[in-house]
Amino acid sequence: MNTGSVRRRWTMLEPLHAVVYFAPEIPEADTALGLRGFWMSYFAGRAAPMGPVGPEPVIASFFNFAPTMVRRALPDAWGFAGSDDVLATRLETVDTVLRRLLGDAVDGPGVAEAAELGTKAAALCPIEGRPLAAAWSAVAPSGSLPTHVRLWLACTVVREHRGDGHVAALVEAGLDGCEVHVMAAAAGAVSRASQQRARGWSDDDWDAAVTRLERRRLLDGDELTATGRDLHTAIGATTDRLAAAPWTALGDAATARFDQLLAPLTAAIVDQAVITYPNPMGLPPPDERAAAR
Repeated sequence: MNTGSVRRRWTMLEPLHAVVYFAPEIPEADTALGLRGFWMSYFAGRAAPMGPVGPEPVIASFFNFAPTMVRRALPDAWGFAGSDDVLATRLETVDTVLRRLLGDAVDGPGVAEAAELGTKAAALCPIEGRPLAAAWSAVAPSGSLPTHVRLWLACTVVREHRGDGHVAALVEAGLDGCEVHVMAAAAGAVSRASQQRARGWSDDDWDAAVTRLERRRLLDGDELTATGRDLHTAIGATTDRLAAAPWTALGDAATARFDQLLAPLTAAIVDQAVITYPNPMGLPPPDERAAAR
């Protein structure tokens, strides 16, 4: 399968998954549950399928957050709300959010068919070495969830499968959690200010990462060297290759149909400016996302 199509599919399904990071209903529901603050909601909600884990597994699997940031949220979160309750609240609130964003389409045949194909793709994701994909793949029998929540869950499994593969590519490249943000900023994908604010790295952390990358001749000041650009490109290509398995197994025809069904759902979310830009995920701006439909 063409890896370019794999990346375009990520830009389509990521906004549907990422409503949980941007829709106001999510932190509001988690606050009502007892969690304290946006980031406790984020870490507990994304990690909930792993159970009441401490910070170390989250530092390892989320990869790009400053450890001090994770430790401010975990394990304290589980003293306010159990992981099962956090997960149940997450799924219930996704139901509310998608009903608001998708309107009448949420009960339409397109969502039902997309959920069916997405669930098949999620089941075809290899989980070996993919801790977040494995955890989310074990969530709730599909028949117990509303159709649009099943679609969100399928996109989440596929998204975390890609993310797990991306982490593997970063580790193979010898990069740490801060260095990946320095390289992304140097590549122009994100800004230093946004990444430090959203991922918890201090100025000292950032400057030390710059020094390490300069020693490897990957960075020259604020710019990637030719070697750095080659590595950045190679990481993206490896990530795409490692993300292709479920779509290859699903087959070209079914994958193309999934793309066709997902595109208007993503467009509805993008057009309502739910996903802000710039964002710490590095998603492209709305006009570029629209061009990828």
